[in-house]
Amino acid sequence: MDHKSKVHQLKLAGLAGLVVLGGMQGVCAQTSPDNSANVAVAGETAAPLAADPTANSALSAAPVQPVVLTADEAKQSATGNVAELQQMIHGSELSELRTTYNGSYGASLLFYGKEMTWYVALFQQKNFWRVIKTSDEGRAEAIYRDFARQTIQLSDVEIRRTRLDAQKAFTERMVALSQDRANRLLADLTVARQQQAIVADQQKQNRDEAAALQTQKLAAQEQLRSAQRQVRDLQRQLETGLPLSR
Repeated sequence: MDHKSKVHQLKLAGLAGLVVLGGMQGVCAQTSPDNSANVAVAGETAAPLAADPTANSALSAAPVQPVVLTADEAKQSATGNVAELQQMIHGSELSELRTTYNGSYGASLLFYGKEMTWYVALFQQKNFWRVIKTSDEGRAEAIYRDFARQTIQLSDVEIRRTRLDAQKAFTERMVALSQDRANRLLADLTVARQQQAIVADQQKQNRDEAAALQTQKLAAQEQLRSAQRQVRDLQRQLETGLPLSR
């Protein structure tokens, strides 16, 4: 096997990996989105849409014209193109020309050169949703652009949900951090109030003891003065009647 064939098979293996687990589930899940959601831009650039988010935004905002499937294409969408493409994608003759991803949705344009046939696939996660087969290259490009635009529209809610989920988790984390901070501040405040109450009790006790000591001091001073008076009186009485010294 030459180098070119190896590269070709590796490229197809990437897309095959997305759908192989979808298998029969993809066939059962195949439904036709409302044609009102099928839109395409005339003259759109052929570059992959997922490569530049800014280009995706511009694409979704640009004026569009609806792409309406023919009766044959609508019939194909419900009659086995999914299974056919799933079988072919494991081979070496199918070329992946373009693939667009938006969220879990994707669109691919594949070419089967042996029969000059294009396959346009719309898939979600690992499941093919719709597959259109055509021998008209221009038609295939238009349908691919339509499917690529649908991936933008379909993924809007999914992307919004992802962002909201992240914002919710971030908000909850900030609430938890704020609550933890509040709990710690409340604990500090409780300790401060308890210490303040202890200090206030100690101050009151000290004031009461000081007042009691002041009362006791005054009483002791009064007792001292009384004792001193008594001593003087007794001294005078003792000295009364004694001859005066010469």
